Amino acid sequence: MQGTFIVLEGPDGAGTTKHSKLLADRLTRAGSEVILTFEPTDGPVGSAIRKDLHAHVPLKSAELQKRFCSDRAWHVEHVIAPALARGTVVISDRYADSTIAYGIALGLDRTMLEEMNKDFPKPDFLLYLLPPFAVLQERMRKRESTDDLEKAELQKKVYENYRLLAKENPKVIVVDTSGKPEEVAEEIYLKVQKRK
Repeated sequence: MQGTFIVLEGPDGAGTTKHSKLLADRLTRAGSEVILTFEPTDGPVGSAIRKDLHAHVPLKSAELQKRFCSDRAWHVEHVIAPALARGTVVISDRYADSTIAYGIALGLDRTMLEEMNKDFPKPDFLLYLLPPFAVLQERMRKRESTDDLEKAELQKKVYENYRLLAKENPKVIVVDTSGKPEEVAEEIYLKVQKRK
């Protein structure tokens, strides 16, 4: 029995981490076996990426996205594929579309980015969390520390890229996360249930 692969995507401040956890909790309560995971991962490559971003180590855009893809390959091999093979629900806070949205915002060629990600397993459910951009800005201002991918000018480009990708892909489920967390969580849960 193959499991279900759910991915929550969105710009920084969209609530992907919070809502991945809330969805995992809800599905677990409903009786599903769930693994909650994230990118960059806590694997060897992902941990190094996080460390470099927080330390503001200068990174070339193309090299950074290649590292994200190396981390994704590790993620699929060691976490996602084995869990799906066991029939588990896998919820990932970010995945391949982050590379596309952020990579284009950093000035990289979209075709190249899509080629780098074409062989990774596709999610069964792909949700984009997209509140109004002003909401994202307000949330980011409240953060104690940020990394180099969280600067406002870049985030505006990332936001527009997610909106464009959502328009192009009818399978994307777009959710406005500007409301109360519990109401947004319920909306996400119901949309996943409806699409089954």
